Amino acid sequence: MSPKTSLAARLFPFSWRDLMISAIILSCAFGLCNLLRLAGSSDGFASPIFVLAVLLVSRLTTGYLFGLIASVLGVVCVNFVFTYPYWAVNFTLSGYPLTFLTFLVVSIMTGTLTAQAKQRERLRMENEKEKMRANLLRSVSHDIRTPLTAILGATSVVLENPEMSPEDRSILLEDVRDDAQWLIRVVENLLSITRIGSDQANITKSPEAAEEVLGEAAQKFRRRFPQVSVSVTAPESLLMVPMDPILIAQVLSNLLENAVLHGGTTTAISLSVQKENNFARFSVRDNGRGIPEKSIPTLFDGTMQPSGTPTSDGKRNMGLGLSVCLAIVGAHGGTMEARNLKTGAEFTFRLPLNKEESL
Repeated sequence: MSPKTSLAARLFPFSWRDLMISAIILSCAFGLCNLLRLAGSSDGFASPIFVLAVLLVSRLTTGYLFGLIASVLGVVCVNFVFTYPYWAVNFTLSGYPLTFLTFLVVSIMTGTLTAQAKQRERLRMENEKEKMRANLLRSVSHDIRTPLTAILGATSVVLENPEMSPEDRSILLEDVRDDAQWLIRVVENLLSITRIGSDQANITKSPEAAEEVLGEAAQKFRRRFPQVSVSVTAPESLLMVPMDPILIAQVLSNLLENAVLHGGTTTAISLSVQKENNFARFSVRDNGRGIPEKSIPTLFDGTMQPSGTPTSDGKRNMGLGLSVCLAIVGAHGGTMEARNLKTGAEFTFRLPLNKEESL
């Protein structure tokens, strides 16, 4: 595809959806003008109605094509159908050419400005996405480098010292296993971000029993941290929540692990879900040392380093995991927040329910 063709395709894309939207809006405008004329309204009502129609078409369609088409059709309808002489064009009437040209310019400018505003918003969102990816890349490069160095060092020591005692060998191999598990979690987070960040990928939501998703996350957590008690609380009636269960389980796993790895003194975690208006509210509470107050504003941007934690330890940066959590919840149309309790911290996120579930 040539550059000119590519530019034309971006500025004037065609889709049947946009065509249908434009046809419906212009038909409604035409019908409303007819009703007003039948009701005896004087000339002049058609212009603002069709300007509004052009604005809606430009706002609800992609690119400039249908906004410009709506502008031309609006001018034709206003001046040919709803302005005296009706169903005729007479440029000899005083003011008629000026009215025609003015409405044409206003319509085109309205459509163009609306399309440009949409493009600016799209660029802003793309810039935000690129910023998030850059933050994640910095965090990931730091998170991966340290455990890989540790794995290389431990395996080199084992290979170069065959006379090493079984106890020392076992300690080093356990360190290798822990670092490998950490790398697996980082890769899982990266896959989640890639899945929800791709323009071609869509979140497939289906009604899932919230209690089952919580139970699976808690069971997986207990296998890794048997020393920490986990309680699960769910409504007595089955709560079905539209979600991608794999991604939401990833969110819960990240929050549970953060409660232990960054809570410091965490010995118990409470995992719960409840219906709150039109949302399902998920909560992860711990009895650890809480979140440093100065870190809360940057908690979910992928750059946060807990207070007092050495930055040389890549495994102690929880910014990546929380960035993934926020991205997943946002892709589901939900919200996420964190706060300190009297003892420990609480992370909550809300997912929208279907209308029948919210009753």
